Amino acid sequence: YVMLLTLSPYTPRFRDRVSPPGVMIRPYLNGFTIAFNVSQPKTWQPYVDNMHHFLAAYDDKVQEEKNIECVPGQYFIQGGNDSEEKKACQFKRSLLQNCSGIEDPTFGYSKGQPCILLKMNRIIGYRPGAGVPVNVDCRVQKGNESHLRSVDFYPGNGTFDLMYYPYYGKLTHVNYTSPLVAMHFTDVQKNYLVPIQCSLNGKGIINDLNSDRFLGRIIFTLSIGK
Repeated sequence: YVMLLTLSPYTPRFRDRVSPPGVMIRPYLNGFTIAFNVSQPKTWQPYVDNMHHFLAAYDDKVQEEKNIECVPGQYFIQGGNDSEEKKACQFKRSLLQNCSGIEDPTFGYSKGQPCILLKMNRIIGYRPGAGVPVNVDCRVQKGNESHLRSVDFYPGNGTFDLMYYPYYGKLTHVNYTSPLVAMHFTDVQKNYLVPIQCSLNGKGIINDLNSDRFLGRIIFTLSIGK
């Protein structure tokens, strides 16, 4: 009982997550193969629905009501007691531009140019990049590199702005919304299985550990039929 009294409900003493973050993608349905035929809407509509559901919390009005505008390019460090509720920075889906689902409600899937969202796992107190924003790049994981000819990144050049860090935990950072990077695959070889690896890049990031395919990178397959 005395030992329990020494534990903080806001910051875990022992953390089973490594300090360099893992990553995850959306849409995520039944594995890491995103396969559809452009001419058959029923094959890509589930991905579109998954994206809209996930981004509902990022709607501009929702973010404006719950969160505040922050100063880009610097960590948002908040003082006070551990028990004090922390403010959260706005991340509006409109920042994702062509991958926001606003102008194109199909996120490019109806054109064979799918958008995929990438987010870092939350780690309490972590400040990624040691003062320099972490960015994302994508390449063919194995095979013909020419099968992936063009990828656009949003927002900006595919970076996670420092103002969304550090994260203070779910008990006090109640409205925290994880920042995203959208990857718009505008020119991928059709009618092929194209394995793609998207990686985080920055100081302190680990993205080449073969025993963990989610640590600092993620591997998935695109199969786009006509």
